[in-house]
Amino acid sequence: MINTQKHLARYLEISKEVEEAISQNDAVVALESTIIAHGMPYPKNIETALEIENIIREQGAVPATIGIIDGKIKVGLNREEIEFLGKSKDVLKVSRRDMPIVIAEKKNGATTVAGTMIAANLAGIKIFVTGGIGGVHRGAENSFDISADLEELKKTSTAVIAAGAKSILDIGLTLERLETFGVPVLGYQTDEFPAFYSRKSGFKCDAALKSPEHAAEILNAKWNLGLEGGVLIANPVPEQSEIPYADMNEKIGLALFEAKRKNIDGKELTPFLLDYIKEITEGRSLKTNIALVKSNAEVGAKIAQSFSSL
Repeated sequence: MINTQKHLARYLEISKEVEEAISQNDAVVALESTIIAHGMPYPKNIETALEIENIIREQGAVPATIGIIDGKIKVGLNREEIEFLGKSKDVLKVSRRDMPIVIAEKKNGATTVAGTMIAANLAGIKIFVTGGIGGVHRGAENSFDISADLEELKKTSTAVIAAGAKSILDIGLTLERLETFGVPVLGYQTDEFPAFYSRKSGFKCDAALKSPEHAAEILNAKWNLGLEGGVLIANPVPEQSEIPYADMNEKIGLALFEAKRKNIDGKELTPFLLDYIKEITEGRSLKTNIALVKSNAEVGAKIAQSFSSL
């Protein structure tokens, strides 16, 4: 089947604002919806989603929050749709595997990093902001639990701005996998790969970006050369909001032990771990999560502006 615009129109709906910005080659930033439906409690989820959109607008770019409503991929959710995803209890978590099922069965879905990359690519959006990517889980040599985000970065030509990989993961193996897939890992004004809640992980990026213009030049060179696939731009959490890696590692160990005790794995593991860590850090991890997403939005919008000017 050919992915013509006619075929896509059955499944994809782009808001007027986003469509006009794309057609005029203005800066557009894609945003995921899993953070709204599964990443934060109500009403903080909706407040944060709208604040992130405002940050992107303040930088001169157009936000395009992505989700699935009644089986239709929506690129550029309005406030009512964001509130719907944030309040509803039947919103599924949608990655590449889930997308055709959720669409065909006319269900509601919040897109993960991988799901958002697919939708953004279909709409023609190259810059995507999230909190942190998924990756190789600790103990994956036994569980084989590896996020679809990595496969998507391998094949879909989108720049993902994130605070590194979620620190509940095996960061070393995650970076090894990205290297195998030929995905450049770039640190925004740092050569240290951040660990989501923490600015440092002990691992290095492939290169340090000096500026948004520097990032845009690398993206342009990669895709103009026909080198398909994504780029991970790692932006460390603001210093005043970070939780030191040693402190977080201890909390993650406790969360992993609890998950194993309760036999929680697969798609349910990451949400459980993040919720448990929020509980044992007395909400500090949630505040850090919000701070890093806002910082990523500002950086992502600046990169989108530079990229669109090329």
